[in-house]
Amino acid sequence: MIRPLIGLCVATAVVAPAMANPIAFAGGTTVMAEYGAGTMQELQLFYAPRFDYSVGGGHVDFTSDENGQTEHITYARLNWLAHRWNLDAAQANVFVWGGIGSATGNYFTGSTFTGNAGAQADYETRRVYASLKTDLQRSSEFSERVDTLQLGVAPYKHEYGSLATWFVFQARHYTDNLHSGIETAALLRLFKGGAWIEAGVTNGGKLQAMAMFNF
Repeated sequence: MIRPLIGLCVATAVVAPAMANPIAFAGGTTVMAEYGAGTMQELQLFYAPRFDYSVGGGHVDFTSDENGQTEHITYARLNWLAHRWNLDAAQANVFVWGGIGSATGNYFTGSTFTGNAGAQADYETRRVYASLKTDLQRSSEFSERVDTLQLGVAPYKHEYGSLATWFVFQARHYTDNLHSGIETAALLRLFKGGAWIEAGVTNGGKLQAMAMFNF
């Protein structure tokens, strides 16, 4: 359902900030698309009336590589910047979010009400960064939580407005039998101006890609 939209985002990306954040800047719009082959695809759109919160929604498809079960969730969400540290040569953030939506699946009939909740903590300089995120989609039929750790290093310090390059290690844990064990991935991230793109492969040889645009 959302794979054509994700393909369009990835294909047209020129590449943005080193970390995927749900709030860009006051008056800004953020579009994020993620593709995990065979497990998760997600598309999000948020608008930030102020620097510390944004509103919007998204759609996520889950497919279990353990038992073939699928869920398709559409949700509305509020994101809040709980705290930001602006340091001399670094920035750190804590975001939290919550929302509601509905879901369908191939192992239950009709649609079911879902709740969405999550948080992200990150730290970044021009050479290193770290991010830890947890995101939960819960209903009476399922409870899907995705925990993601990313560690990145830049081979050079980019100047403002120039092309930045990052080598990223990702470790991800899925609950509710979506995937067995910890899924790791090696990613190459490029960003410039208001957009970025990353792509690589997981330890299972699957494509992992993400694109983000701020405007």
